[in-house]
Amino acid sequence: MIAEKAASHKESHALTFSQGVKDCIPTLLGYISIGLAAGVVGVASHLSVMEVALLSILVYAGAAQFVICALLASHSSISAIILTTFIINLRHLLLSATLAPHFSQHSLLKNIGIGMLVTDESFGVASSKIAKNEKLTDRWVNGLNITAYIFWILSCTVGALFGNLISNPEKFGLDFALTAMFIALLILQLESIIPEKVKHYLRLMIYMVIAMIVLSFFVPSHVAVILSTVIVATIGVVSDK
Repeated sequence: MIAEKAASHKESHALTFSQGVKDCIPTLLGYISIGLAAGVVGVASHLSVMEVALLSILVYAGAAQFVICALLASHSSISAIILTTFIINLRHLLLSATLAPHFSQHSLLKNIGIGMLVTDESFGVASSKIAKNEKLTDRWVNGLNITAYIFWILSCTVGALFGNLISNPEKFGLDFALTAMFIALLILQLESIIPEKVKHYLRLMIYMVIAMIVLSFFVPSHVAVILSTVIVATIGVVSDK
């Protein structure tokens, strides 16, 4: 009887779809601001509103979309754009691999659906739940991911619609919007860092600087940043205890 009550109490506190939507709200300001900037930059790169909307639907990655627009504006080859986008989005492999054990009881198809919509922000929200020992559910993560996805598409499209009114996005600092978002995410993550792990994270920062300096002698600086991020992020996941 007691076990049944405990199970019932646990189920009543399970994370729901609506709770996922609510937990997404604090991150929407980031999605909206970056999405608007991505839409403006897309139009400035001579993409149509429809193309910007399709880019946000099919690529759904702020950093990659900014880079794609920059490469299109510089008349880069399709192969270069695809390869660069693939490298930039490799971090999602690490994000999804970290979350995968929490959804091992679900089917492959359901896990693919969850993984396809994971972003840096949604991963951050999920990580905070894990840190609090809350059990993640597919309903909750779908509420979180789908809400973010819808707002991202809308923001990019609206930004593209009004992008023609802004001929020089850099004048308003929109090219710095993505950097600003990641700085804000870093600050939020620092607040939840366990003191015992401070040395671990400081070592990773040092590794990052060293990797960028070394790799910059062999590849262009922007490629060095991407490769360093992937390498050090992998080291961080493997060495984290």
